[in-house]
Amino acid sequence: MGTGAPAAPPAKPAAPAPAEPWRDPAAQPFVRIEGLTKTFGKVYACDDVSLDIYRGEFFALLGGSGSGKSTLLRILAGLETPDRGRILIDGVDVTRLPPYQRPVNMMFQSYALFPHMTVEQNIAFGLRQDRLPASEIRDRVEEMLKLVRMPQLGRRKPHQLSGGQRQRVALARALAKEPKLLLLDEPLGALDKRLREHTQFELVNIQERVGTTFIMVTHDQEEAMTMSSRIAVMDTGRIVQVSTPAVLYEYPATRFVAEFIGGINIFEGRVTAMDEESGLVRVHCDALDAELLARHADPLPEGTAVSVAVRPEKVDVQEARPVRGTPATENVVEGTVLDIAYLGDVSLYRVETAAGAIVRVQETHVERSSEPHYDWGDTLWLSWESSSAVVLTA
Repeated sequence: MGTGAPAAPPAKPAAPAPAEPWRDPAAQPFVRIEGLTKTFGKVYACDDVSLDIYRGEFFALLGGSGSGKSTLLRILAGLETPDRGRILIDGVDVTRLPPYQRPVNMMFQSYALFPHMTVEQNIAFGLRQDRLPASEIRDRVEEMLKLVRMPQLGRRKPHQLSGGQRQRVALARALAKEPKLLLLDEPLGALDKRLREHTQFELVNIQERVGTTFIMVTHDQEEAMTMSSRIAVMDTGRIVQVSTPAVLYEYPATRFVAEFIGGINIFEGRVTAMDEESGLVRVHCDALDAELLARHADPLPEGTAVSVAVRPEKVDVQEARPVRGTPATENVVEGTVLDIAYLGDVSLYRVETAAGAIVRVQETHVERSSEPHYDWGDTLWLSWESSSAVVLTA
């Protein structure tokens, strides 16, 4: 037996990074945007934007045309210079650095592949520009082709590939230089609907395997919700809400977010009563000629102008007046079917109330049928729980 000092205990493995680092007060942002402002003439493309993005996130900038999302992406890439504010990536201020000095790569909507080069040559282009050894370039290209599941297509030219394959080549080329941050500008915009849906999951799987932080710009809310860990919704140069897809959908902070993310019914009214202990709010809505019950976390004085929002799929439909006394009948209105849209998995109904308001209802087709459940002109009773409604004050 040895007589020396006892062996040191084995080192503890590093604690895994939290699944949602934005909830950890001790977590340090990987990308920090502070007070960023960019104007074009008198137009504010980015208006005092501040945002924290964490390492390994698949983050989406979502908004309509002119919201400022693409300008913000171009500033991150170094293709635009902000008027004010700064950007830190992994703790380093890159605000005034040119694009080639930033640990960033960008994948454009058009893919921008060189038509005269093969797939292998396209992927290797940036590596050759950096004068890497030929053996390292060869190994990296082979690794990237395996990553995007195209190991047999390296000798093809871009015109010999499908849209989805060209998209994967552009992604491989962007990842080949091992950037700390990858920016994606409408990455699936050139694909048809079916291929886009398939590629969404493929892109997420690749991002999880490589662990690179992705920031994606898109105007497609379904795409953002499918692919992203978190989403920043932008409007007229400002960020109006940042959260996970589920929170944005179920708890929108503003009317703009509620209307931009999915379909929704919004009824304007005024607070007539509130129980602060339970958070139950009573709102009179002139358009429905009815009082609605909803829940809200903060106190609202009587007479406060608010909007009550409820998603179409939260609305129950019956042909007879529902018996009150259950949470599902806290809000009840009567109406007539005005329009029907059959979408295969669901039917959408526009129901007009006696007061002239239009309520959108969505019914899922659980049972096989070639006809919608209801017909034009049918009288229906609509009801929903107070917990299904959101009170919007902004």
